[in-house]
Amino acid sequence: MSEKLLSVDNLTMKFGGLTAIDNLTFSAKENEITSIIGPNGAGKTTVFNCLTGFYKPSDGEMKLHKNNNETISLNKYTDFKIAYKAKVARTFQNIRLFSSMSVLENLLVAQHNELMVASGYSIFGLLNLKRYKDKEREAVEKSKHWLDIIGLTSRADDDAGDLPYGDQRKLEIIRAMCTNPKLLCLDEPAAGLNPKESSELNKLLQFIKIEKKTGILLIEHDMSVVMGISDHVVVLNYGKKIFEGTPENTTKSKEVIEAYLGVEE
Repeated sequence: MSEKLLSVDNLTMKFGGLTAIDNLTFSAKENEITSIIGPNGAGKTTVFNCLTGFYKPSDGEMKLHKNNNETISLNKYTDFKIAYKAKVARTFQNIRLFSSMSVLENLLVAQHNELMVASGYSIFGLLNLKRYKDKEREAVEKSKHWLDIIGLTSRADDDAGDLPYGDQRKLEIIRAMCTNPKLLCLDEPAAGLNPKESSELNKLLQFIKIEKKTGILLIEHDMSVVMGISDHVVVLNYGKKIFEGTPENTTKSKEVIEAYLGVEE
């Protein structure tokens, strides 16, 4: 049975007089895919922005639970420290690759923190010492490993911006995986994908969950993706949780149906 990986308790995010997230409580388990769905403007991306340090919540607690019974408060970290200290990685709705850098270089950038530590913040790297060279070699091998998984090894030296759209989506996901996250947050990874690409995405996410034992938090509008791979679903509407349960029960919920389709007068 999977252990709890993430707990969100009474999360509230206000922007002036607007309450974007209203007293939200949910949890996600390790080695599972938890999807957060809801109509446009429901507050899904705001939740991600709180979890990954882009926003400081107005109220509430966000905690990551590790295997050694250690609990990390995500509230105390901001931006890149979330990825480095808490091992939470994310992607965005709009692709944010370094388009003029090579495919391989994009993956090496994701490992910048580890490389900087190994370099002694430049001195070992400048002296080309073994400690840094070994870590650099490991970073390249890890990058090639992930490129092999998504079938892009032959394009390692090509500019990332020259890849087809679907391949750019997958590259962004494996770039996040190069940070060795415990929790991977994906914001609409299937947006703009055709059915074949969506199927390939599903296989990649299942591989990450099962083989890499990484918990995934997914925001997605493509219900074929949500229902096909999710273990647990949380539904938001106007910043409030209106349902939480299995994918099968989600489709039967009166509250969910009304949120998406409206209520007849």
